[in-house]
Amino acid sequence: MASLRQTLTKFNGFPKLVFETFPRAYSGAASKDLVNVAVNEKSGVATLTLQRLPVNSLNLEFIQAINQSLTELSKSKCRGVILTSASPKVFSAGLDITEMFQPKLDRAKEFWSSLQDLWLNLYGSTLPTAAAIVGHAPAGGCLLSMSCEYRVMAPNCTIGLNETQLGLIAPPWFSDTMLNTIGSRQTEAALTAGRLFTTAEALQIGLIDEIGNSREEIISKCEKFFERFKRISPQARYLSKLATRAKALEDLRTNRQKDLDLFIKTITDPITQKILGMYLQSLKK
Repeated sequence: MASLRQTLTKFNGFPKLVFETFPRAYSGAASKDLVNVAVNEKSGVATLTLQRLPVNSLNLEFIQAINQSLTELSKSKCRGVILTSASPKVFSAGLDITEMFQPKLDRAKEFWSSLQDLWLNLYGSTLPTAAAIVGHAPAGGCLLSMSCEYRVMAPNCTIGLNETQLGLIAPPWFSDTMLNTIGSRQTEAALTAGRLFTTAEALQIGLIDEIGNSREEIISKCEKFFERFKRISPQARYLSKLATRAKALEDLRTNRQKDLDLFIKTITDPITQKILGMYLQSLKK
């Protein structure tokens, strides 16, 4: 209990109520510094907190840590998973650009394959899932959010797949996830422009489901999402979810190698490397 309190109180904004009602914590040795998973004994809902600060950029080790935690939770007795961030400003800034700039090919292949694994695991999870989006969620952060079934977001933030602004193309499973969330017309307009939506705009088009004005309120609204399934058969709920997601999941499973080959071809293109280099320089400034 003491160890869990010390972990959670490191982060400003984590309400006292949260860690007092989370007596059990799970964390593998490889992922303990990158994620924190705690289960609310009253609701049976787990909260998986991303804590690769300051912006939760998704590098190889972080992706694998998140996936490991999701796999462990799928084997537990928890009733659902809330995905959130330890940062009060950023949910996740998306893929770590350093994994793609001047890459070592073996690591780049493992990086993308691990991201495929994570998406298959989260998007196809047997558990109900919700994203407590406490800050900005561009690119990969948006993908993680959309892969969940319910999304509650803080005001005055941004969310979207903005890959085209970096000279990249969102792969089919990214676009399929957005299609399933906001529909064909909105997805086409968003992807071609690499648009980031404000919280209010995201609510209007259905990219998020609710707005919460504080971390406490965001977490609380996510918790309430799971209440609708109390009298629903877990198997019936999952199969109904799978009916809308099975095609996208199967498409990636069938085309994993093709998708990986396209990723490697894209990031090793000289023009892409130039754009990524310029972007990294702008971040340093």
